[in-house]
Amino acid sequence: MLQQTQVATATPYYERFVARFPSVRALARAPLDRVLAAWSGLGYYRRARHLHEAAGIVVREHAGRVPSEPRAFGALPGVGRYTVGAVLSMGFGVPLPVLDGNVARVLSRLAAKPWSVKRAADARALWSLAADLLDPRSPGDWNQALMELGATVCTPRAPRCDACPVRHHCRARSEGRQEDFPPAAPRREGVRVRRAVARVEYRGRVLMVRRSGPLLDGLWEPPGVDLAGHEPAERALARALTSLGLRGKLHATRVLIRHAITHRRIEAQVWRCEPRQPLPRAGPRLRWVAPGEREIALSSLARRVLEFS
Repeated sequence: MLQQTQVATATPYYERFVARFPSVRALARAPLDRVLAAWSGLGYYRRARHLHEAAGIVVREHAGRVPSEPRAFGALPGVGRYTVGAVLSMGFGVPLPVLDGNVARVLSRLAAKPWSVKRAADARALWSLAADLLDPRSPGDWNQALMELGATVCTPRAPRCDACPVRHHCRARSEGRQEDFPPAAPRREGVRVRRAVARVEYRGRVLMVRRSGPLLDGLWEPPGVDLAGHEPAERALARALTSLGLRGKLHATRVLIRHAITHRRIEAQVWRCEPRQPLPRAGPRLRWVAPGEREIALSSLARRVLEFS
């Protein structure tokens, strides 16, 4: 969870997740939909899929015990070099370094080098320095301290150098150039997406469609369509509903939901639909959901559509 989420945000999710799946075996036995539902709201859902898949492998191939050997642990889905170092050093005392954005910033400033983890040569230099500095007697404590230093003291802007325990060894501070390192990464230009979605309600339940594709694959959200050019939203949305076997009268609302997925800035206009009989049946792709539903993986857009009545 902490790979892409701040500690304060991840903590309540982690507590609920562990209460629901208290062991590797419990996680491996759980249906993927239930795992995604517990993850819902954290984003980057591929992490949840990898975690569920890895739990199955640990149960089948490692007798339910997380492997402490770097090669075996690194072979699990979704596990890269950073995760190997973090989990094995903290959980098993294996002397491996870590390198995340916070650590890279600390090391770049210590050396006063314009290193970027996005460049292969720079990443190699950063990993090498992290390994050289590692305390092999207590690698987990060392790695956690280094990450915490970057998160709370050696911050991207206005670093608290006077409170830094390694300030006398920091070359960037001695040159008065703390904020010059590491170099700012070029920001990816956002893509604006216009979307129309329908709140289709019947007997107190709202229709949801399972997504497929590279973004939010497997999550449920209201039926909708991305709008191209100046195509009227009502016409495009009616066509999308027809493809699901649903016909009805559409009514525009004043609800406009703005949210972002990676670099996509989405504006979703919400329409109400009075469905006509016969209604599409629930199945692998369609489901009628109660507004308070928490046992299926709803996208953030779905939850916001369910909130208003």
